[in-house]
Amino acid sequence: MKRYRDLNTTLRERFGERVQKISLDAGLGCPNRDGTLSTEGCIFCDSRGSGTGAKINRGMSIDQQILKAKRFIEQRYKAKKFIAYFQSFTNTYAPVPRLKALYDRALAHEGMVGLSVATRPDCVDTDILSLLAAYKSRYLVWIEYGLQSAHDATLKTINRGHDVACFEGSVLMARTWGLNICAHVILGLPGESPKMIRETARFLSNLPVQGVKIHLLYVVEGTALARRYQRGEFQCLERDEYAELVVDFLERIPSHMVIHRLTGDPVRSELIAPSWAQEKARNLHYIQEKLERKNTWQGRLCGTSTDRTASRGASTPIGLA
Repeated sequence: MKRYRDLNTTLRERFGERVQKISLDAGLGCPNRDGTLSTEGCIFCDSRGSGTGAKINRGMSIDQQILKAKRFIEQRYKAKKFIAYFQSFTNTYAPVPRLKALYDRALAHEGMVGLSVATRPDCVDTDILSLLAAYKSRYLVWIEYGLQSAHDATLKTINRGHDVACFEGSVLMARTWGLNICAHVILGLPGESPKMIRETARFLSNLPVQGVKIHLLYVVEGTALARRYQRGEFQCLERDEYAELVVDFLERIPSHMVIHRLTGDPVRSELIAPSWAQEKARNLHYIQEKLERKNTWQGRLCGTSTDRTASRGASTPIGLA
C-alpha cells in the first residue's frame, strides 16, 4: 500500500480502469522566453522547454502526437482511456480561439476522458478559465500551475517572473470556475533550506489545491543552472536528501491531495547532474521505503481540522470536480 494518494489510483477509482496521460507539445511559447517578461526563462529550463516529456514531439501535429502515443501506451500498458496533457511551455499563452481549437482537436480522439493544461499563474484570465470550465461536463479537467516555491526570494533567484501572490490569486480565481488545480513545486532550488520547503508545503495546504507535482531540481544542458553548476555555484541534492525532503513535504499536505508526481523525468542525453535522477523506479521505491521506515504518510503532520482552509473553499477529499 502506498502511503500517499497517487494519481494512478485516483484515476482507477474514478474510471474503473487504467488511464494514461498523453504529453503534448502545442507549439506555444512562454512570456518568460519571448521578451514579455524575460528572454532567459527560468534557470532550470532550456530553450525547448526542459523537463517536458512532450518536447521530442515538437513539429508534429496534435493528431500525430496522439496517435503515436496511443500506439505505444496501448501496447505497453493496455490502457484504453487517456488524458490529453498539454505539457510543454505555457499552454494558455495564446488567444482563446486558438486554445479552443487545440483542446478540441485533442479531445476529439477516441478514449479521451480528460484534459490537463500546464501553464503559469500569470497567464490565465476569466476567458481562459471559462473555456476550460466548459469541458467539465464531459471530461475530467485539471489546470496545472507552476509555483516551484512559496518564497518570493527563491522565485526571483530562479527568474520565475511572477510572485507568490500571483499564484495564490490564480488558484482562487480557478476555483471560482470549479477547476481542479495541480501545483508544481521543485525541491532543491538554490538557497532553499528544508524549513523553507516545509513552509511551501504548509502554504499549499492552506489553499484549495487538489493536486501536487513534486519535482527534483536536476541540471540539463543549455540552461542558466548548468552554467552555475559548472562554475561550482550550485550543488545537487543526493538521493537520500531528496527522499527526506519529499517525505517531509508529504507529511505536511492534506491526505486528499492527489500526488501527480514525486520526481522528474530528465532526458538522459541532456542530463548533467545528478546521475541518479535517471533512476525513476528506484527513486520512487526509495521514497516509499523511507515512508515505511519512518512509519509516516501523506498528511500525518497536516492535522485533521479544516478551520484553516474552510474560508478559501478547500477541496473535499479527492476533490475532483
